Amino acid sequence: MNLLCSGRGGEKQTVLAATCLLRTADVSTERIITCNFVQRLSCEIGVIRVQSALYGRADRQTCSEGRPPQQLTNTKCSQQGTVDNLRTRCDGKRVCELNADVVRTSDPCPGTFKYLETNYTCFPANHLVVCEHSLAQLHCDEGQVIQVYGADYGRHDQTTCSYRRPVSEVQNADCSSPTSKVAESCNGKNSCTVQASNSVFGDPCVGTFKYLQVAYVCQYPG
Repeated sequence: MNLLCSGRGGEKQTVLAATCLLRTADVSTERIITCNFVQRLSCEIGVIRVQSALYGRADRQTCSEGRPPQQLTNTKCSQQGTVDNLRTRCDGKRVCELNADVVRTSDPCPGTFKYLETNYTCFPANHLVVCEHSLAQLHCDEGQVIQVYGADYGRHDQTTCSYRRPVSEVQNADCSSPTSKVAESCNGKNSCTVQASNSVFGDPCVGTFKYLQVAYVCQYPG
């Protein structure tokens, strides 16, 4: 296995915002380490699948620049539930940005300087985005059926589905509502149509113009 890393500022041991690519024969895993949030996960091809995540500290070198020794000594510090939190927010998306409030739900080790380390792969799946009030049309080749990997109804940036919308309807970019309703409606079918609307998914952020993201694969039954 080869490890390729690129960091900012040329640090050899202190990683401020590093991206590493772990290559094996058939899969690539990206590692993002963030000392000072925001953290951004992205896939050029496919969608995000979070493999592991750590909010805490596992060594004395990572994110250590300018920190007193007493903030680095606890190397067995991790917050429970971090990986599940990131999977809920990021799996099935092409881009996922996380701010500090997303992971700092508690302090697993007071007095220790913590960082967020995320390992994820880019899962080969179809990615569909449709604006509120529009129809999401999922379809597969003849003989194949839909398997939904993830779906989310809300808003995560100020540009998607923003054409001719007032600023007040697109400024809330932290509106997340993962949903299983697309999978319940579409799994096992060759084609499927779902309306992106509050009547189907509820309204996770009143007054915000939302959109539906769906990640799915086509597979042969059985």
